[in-house]
Amino acid sequence: MVSSTIILVFCLVAFAVIHSFLASLPFKRFIMRILGSRVETLFRPVYSLIALITILPLIYLLYKNPGPILYIVPSPWRWFMVGGQLIGAIIGARGLMDAPHRFKISGQLSLPNTPEAGSLDIRGIYRWIRDPFLLSGLIIIWLTPFMTFNLLIIYILSTIYIYLGSVHVEKRLLSRFGDEYREYQKKVHRIIPHFGGDY
Repeated sequence: MVSSTIILVFCLVAFAVIHSFLASLPFKRFIMRILGSRVETLFRPVYSLIALITILPLIYLLYKNPGPILYIVPSPWRWFMVGGQLIGAIIGARGLMDAPHRFKISGQLSLPNTPEAGSLDIRGIYRWIRDPFLLSGLIIIWLTPFMTFNLLIIYILSTIYIYLGSVHVEKRLLSRFGDEYREYQKKVHRIIPHFGGDY
């Protein structure tokens, strides 16, 4: 069992390294030089496809080597948890839909506080939460209605990775939008939805 856990952790680390490298600004500068403006339309679908391909070995190994069962939530409570996971997926989708300007590579690669960087432009779900992807990921992970030993290890490490990714994205947004983002941070929580305020 220990060997299967180590292999799973290795697969997760490999996924995280590839995922982080492809999302890094140096890599985006590199492909921008090669592809030019076409990168804006090509990057996200290719990035998503690579993420899917690199996560599949981990999913397969978890399926084949789940480890001892820790718990299985009985009905009807499991369906409440699955419903919560669906809500989490919707939160993540809204995060993509409500801030397409944040994901434009040309804006990410621009100098901070320049016209090319654009404005923060708070809309949709971002009026209530700064990082819907952090919330979405945690909901989907921890509302899984069953748990095994290997799955627990992967979920703990994934939670750490998702949180560190959120911290990195916040720093990048702070660098890009400056005081505008600092004011936003004061009014809207990163993970706990805040209904009300100026947004």
